Amino acid sequence: MPKKVDALERRTRIADALMRVAAEQGLEAVSLRHVAAAAGVSAGMVQHYFRTKDEMMRFALGVVRDRSQARVTAAVARLGDAPAPRELLRTIITAVLPLDEESRADGRVALAFLAYTAVRPAAASALHEDTAQMTAFFAGLLPGPDADRAAAGLLALMEGLGVYLLGGHYPPEQALAALDAHLDLLFGGSPSSAP
Repeated sequence: MPKKVDALERRTRIADALMRVAAEQGLEAVSLRHVAAAAGVSAGMVQHYFRTKDEMMRFALGVVRDRSQARVTAAVARLGDAPAPRELLRTIITAVLPLDEESRADGRVALAFLAYTAVRPAAASALHEDTAQMTAFFAGLLPGPDADRAAAGLLALMEGLGVYLLGGHYPPEQALAALDAHLDLLFGGSPSSAP
């Protein structure tokens, strides 16, 4: 009897290999051949599960998104019931920022994918809804009549801090201090209570 193949497990294995190649060598090094070698499978197997590089990239971004969401969910759960909006925003953003090795690896892949979509807008469709949902969620937690604009700025700050962290321009402490200072401004100068 032939062995039953777990397609999701194989696709995830290939996506993990793609992320290793992208994190170690940059997105330009990502090819079906390089990913196959990193995954220890044939190029034909990669093509069986992913017809195009765009399809492979979207799946890998989904894996990164799922990992990030798991970090956010765990961090928010530690807050308990009904956390204050400022505390909730800080916790979410801190969970997303590339502050440790696992989140840095995911962050490098996400950043590489953003650069990839800058010249391939059709590949960016998966990001549009995520961005709109996150902006709306942030706006719902922010005070004031310009919450939508403030949320867009907070999202931009989060992304910018992520880039600076990944590039080694800011150490984690400096990024978190900048986040706290911005949250203080948004919440009417309330003192930072975060460590």
